[in-house]
Amino acid sequence: MKSIRNTVAKNEIHKLIAGSTVALSQAELQAATKGLCDRVTIYRILDRLTQEGLIHKVLNVDGVMKYAGCADTCKAQHKHDHIHFSCQKCKSLTCLAGVEASYRLPAAYTVMEANFTLSGICPNCT
Repeated sequence: MKSIRNTVAKNEIHKLIAGSTVALSQAELQAATKGLCDRVTIYRILDRLTQEGLIHKVLNVDGVMKYAGCADTCKAQHKHDHIHFSCQKCKSLTCLAGVEASYRLPAAYTVMEANFTLSGICPNCT
């Protein structure tokens, strides 16, 4: 993979995602960076950070793509089979580490990637 140079915008976006307890959308990142870069640049940075294994993306139940930081354990084998929780009230999306999902598939199916999103009310909204 070609080396991606670090920019002020890339570093700031990575810092915002890594420091957040919830996954963030492009629009939330654009608002938080206060005009540091435009929408297209943010999407390019998000793609780069995803390719570098520093963040992962998950589609929220309302159709909005959100981005969350990767755990240190993710670096060795970049996969995200953990559960996400989408709050119906505050619209936050949270990675739930240590929560295991289970499923059974017919023998003819091979899982390459799994995305689990549960929907309900988060502890902050109860």
